[in-house]
Amino acid sequence: MIKREDINIRDPFVLVHEGKYYLYGTRGAECWGKGTGLDVYVSTDLENFEDPVEVFTPPADFWADLNFWAPEVHKYEGSFYMFASFKTEGKCRGTQILKADSPMGPFKVHSDGPVTPKDWECLDGTLYIEKTDGNKPYMVFCHEWVQVTDGEICAVELSKDLKKPVGEPKLLFHASEAPWVNSIRNGNYVTDGPFVYTDDSGNITMLWSSFGAEGYTLAVAHSKSNTIEGPWVQDENLIFSKNGGHGMIFKSLDGKTMATLHSPNINLKERPVFFEVKLPEYK
Repeated sequence: MIKREDINIRDPFVLVHEGKYYLYGTRGAECWGKGTGLDVYVSTDLENFEDPVEVFTPPADFWADLNFWAPEVHKYEGSFYMFASFKTEGKCRGTQILKADSPMGPFKVHSDGPVTPKDWECLDGTLYIEKTDGNKPYMVFCHEWVQVTDGEICAVELSKDLKKPVGEPKLLFHASEAPWVNSIRNGNYVTDGPFVYTDDSGNITMLWSSFGAEGYTLAVAHSKSNTIEGPWVQDENLIFSKNGGHGMIFKSLDGKTMATLHSPNINLKERPVFFEVKLPEYK
């Protein structure tokens, strides 16, 4: 067993399935270099976890060998789909979709390479189902500041089998639209870790991260139309403001609305943090 405070991952993501919490994330030790796999930690109380199990091992012909980032696992139409970002020298970073029959994996390549545009530097793809439009699947992702200066959050429709994009990506908002955001350097603004959440009333909010006055942050935006189209309005109040972010929301086994993120935002010191959250109420 391993304690929560001893788990060194970034970008934590929790899947709640059949009475257990499945925790995925970016390996802290491999974050900025060679990637060799992705893991899951299983728990029933969010404090004590079974030892990590490798759920994705790249096949010999896998296109990427760097920066295995931000794995998310979503249950969709009876299977489990991992959205994770990958990189190799000479090719743009992108989010690829993997598939398994169990949250324990093994996850196998599902999409034909990244489903983000081939010539865009992208990361942190997440699945969103537009329930008001025939359960249409979308991937929400970041178009990176390293390429566009003012980081973007975009959405692209996916095929029903989650194998490929349908149509062109749509810009949802720029990082600089948030009133609290700070430039990291020379007018560059970061977008990280989008996660779209629909509450019990049908309100759609998005968690995302950037840098504010006290460092790495977890923020929230709201879709005025309660669809992926937006327009998206940035909340002035941050969920987490000091040196922690890239979060998501899940319902605990006892029905509480919980958030997770990594903190501090310092390599090899990152830990998953869990806390109950009350999202802003929008009319």
